[in-house]
Amino acid sequence: METGDHKLPTEMMKFAAAEQLWSKGDRIVAAVSGGPDSMALLHMLCAAAQQDELTVIAAHVNHGFRKEASRQEAEIVRQYAAKLGVSFEMIELDMPAYIEETGMNAQSAAREKRYAFLHEAAHKYRASAIALAHHADDQAETVLMRIIRGAGLTGLAGMAAKRQEKNVELIRPLLRMNKSDIVDYCSGQSIPYCHDSSNNERYYFRNVVRLDVLPYLSQFNPQLTHSLRRIADVAGAEDDWMELEAQKLFASLATSTPDECKVDVSMLHGLHVALQRRLIKLILNYLSKDAEIASFDAIETMRLAAAPAAPSTWRYDAGSGVRCIREYGSIRWVRVLSAAITPEAGYAYPVSRESEKASIAAGGRRLHIERQKRGEAVKPAGRSEVCFDADQLVFPLTVRNRQPGDRIQVLGLNGSKKVQDMFVDEKIAPSERERYPLLVDAEGRLLWIPGIRRSSHALTGHETTDFLFIRMENE
Repeated sequence: METGDHKLPTEMMKFAAAEQLWSKGDRIVAAVSGGPDSMALLHMLCAAAQQDELTVIAAHVNHGFRKEASRQEAEIVRQYAAKLGVSFEMIELDMPAYIEETGMNAQSAAREKRYAFLHEAAHKYRASAIALAHHADDQAETVLMRIIRGAGLTGLAGMAAKRQEKNVELIRPLLRMNKSDIVDYCSGQSIPYCHDSSNNERYYFRNVVRLDVLPYLSQFNPQLTHSLRRIADVAGAEDDWMELEAQKLFASLATSTPDECKVDVSMLHGLHVALQRRLIKLILNYLSKDAEIASFDAIETMRLAAAPAAPSTWRYDAGSGVRCIREYGSIRWVRVLSAAITPEAGYAYPVSRESEKASIAAGGRRLHIERQKRGEAVKPAGRSEVCFDADQLVFPLTVRNRQPGDRIQVLGLNGSKKVQDMFVDEKIAPSERERYPLLVDAEGRLLWIPGIRRSSHALTGHETTDFLFIRMENE
C-alpha cells in the first residue's frame, strides 16, 4: 500500500502519540461507513499499522435506509478492506422497521445499533479501541449545536479524542484534520468513497447547522470554524481539570455506598460554586447511568439546598432514579429503589424479666442490656446509657420503632411530650425517625428514647437492689 508523502498520516501519528490513542501491537476496529472520512481513516490506520504493529479491522453497518445505495456502499468498503488486507465485519439492519417498533428517532436508533455492533466486533477481535472518523469540521458543528442548545463547559468541550466505553476506548484520530484536507487526501491516494445523499437533507439538525447556520455566521467571523474548534480545545482541558478536582472532592467529602452518597452541608456550601455543581453532577453520575441528562435547573436546586438559609429538612426528586434529601447538617443522594429511603418495616424485640444479658440491633443502633444486683445505684455516663429499678418495671419490655401518637413522660418536665417533637428538637433526620429504637414496658409506657431522654418511671434510689442497665451504641 502506497501512502505517498502526504502530511495527514504523519499528523495523525503525532496526534495519536500525544493523546495516547493506541500502543504498539494494539488491535483497532475502524468504523467505516464508506464516506471519504472513514475510508481515509482506514487507509491511514493501515499505514500506521506497519509502524506500530497494529491489527486493523474494518467494521461496516448497512442500516438499510437506502436499499440499493446501501448495498453498493457495503460492497465498496468490503472490496477496499480486502485490497488493504484487513479483516472485514458487516451487519445488515432493517432500521425503518426498528424505528417503527421502538418509536425512536432515526439518528438515535441508528447510533444505538451502530455502536452495539462496533462493540460486538471489538469483543470478537479482543480489540482495545474503536476508531471513529470524526474530524475538525465535525467538532466545530458539534460545539455550535451544543451552544445553540445551551450546553455547559462539558458540552463545549465537544467530542473527546479518547473516551472509555464498555472497557473499550473510542478514539478519534482525525479530530484535528479539516474535511477539505481529508477529501484531497482521498483524491491523492486514489481512495474510493461514497457520497451519502442524506448529508444534504435539512431534516437533520446537524445538516442545517453545517449547510445554513455555519455559513451564515461565518460572514461575521471567517475563522468561525477554527474558533469553535479552539473553544473545544480550551473547554476540554478545563473540563478535564474540573473533573479531576471534583473526583478528589468526591473521595474526600462524600461518604458513599452503592446506593447512597452523603456530604456535609457546610462542606458543600463552602466550595466554589463551579465545584459545587460539578460535585453534584459527579454524585448523580455515580448513582445513575442516566444522570447526564440532569438539567442546570435541577443541579441548581440541589446546590441551593445546602445554603445556610435553606430549610433544614427537605427532599427533591432529582430524576434518573435518584432522590436528594437534606437532613439538618447533611445532604444525601439516594437511589429511589434503595432500602435507605423505603419505610422501615415495623419491628419489636422482647426483653423478658429472666434475661440477665441481651444485645439487640435495631434501627442502625445496638442496645446492650444487663441486669445487675448491687447495693448502690449505677450512674449512667451520658444520654447513651440508662439505669432503671427493675422491680418497678412491668415486664416484658419491648424494643420497637415509633408508632403514631407515641409520647414520653420526660424526666424533669411536667406532663408528656410527643416523640415526634423530640426528634425534631434533637435534629434526628426524617429518614431515621421511623426506624429509631424506643424502649417500652408491657403496659405500653415509653421508658427511654436512647441517646435522647428517659422517662421519670422506675428511677433508681438507695433502696434499689435490682438494676437494669442499658447502653446504646451506633452500628
